[in-house]
Amino acid sequence: RLCNTFIELGVKKLRITGGEPLVRKNIMQLFNSLGSKLGNGLDELTLTTNGSQLDKYAKDLFSSGVRRINVSLDSLEEAKFKKITRNGSLNKVIKGITAAKKAGLKIKINTVALKGINDDEILSLVNWCGENKFYLTFIEVMPMGEIGEKRINQFMPLTEVKSLIQSKYSITEDTLKTSGPATYVHCHETDQKIGFITPNTHNFCETCNRVRVTCTGEMY
Repeated sequence: RLCNTFIELGVKKLRITGGEPLVRKNIMQLFNSLGSKLGNGLDELTLTTNGSQLDKYAKDLFSSGVRRINVSLDSLEEAKFKKITRNGSLNKVIKGITAAKKAGLKIKINTVALKGINDDEILSLVNWCGENKFYLTFIEVMPMGEIGEKRINQFMPLTEVKSLIQSKYSITEDTLKTSGPATYVHCHETDQKIGFITPNTHNFCETCNRVRVTCTGEMY
């Protein structure tokens, strides 16, 4: 009902995010309902997911009208992935991403850069995404209220990430502009676009056109 109201008010793109949306009971009922609005007021329906349920839902998501998804993935190493996600299964996520690719969904990998945790995987992620033709976006640790000393110590400016990438790959600024906050470069060796979202080193609030509704009904 809320989404339909936004569509009536002129919102053209909807993204379902979480937590993890796909663990919600009857979630495909929502996607199918919103998918029926595509071409009838709605231009795009997308999803941000941790990938754990994609193996189950990838085909259904494509059938509902979803054509691209964002998958949050901060490590390609099983033990490290388990630690970051507090017991998640990397194999399950990779299986889900493979199913999504097979179903025809375009995939963008979102990676939060964490100093001393996954900074040694930056080049591996670029290579893996390049091989699979996935978009890749690096994100600085978000300044969400009281994030605690530990989180602050993990902060890694994306200028450092970009320098790491340039140590192995040739990149140039890309003119791609989306409605989101990312700036992009083109990586020539892998022929892929790499995005950078920098809430700390370069605040982008002045260009943001997004409305976010939380699970408790608050609107930002």
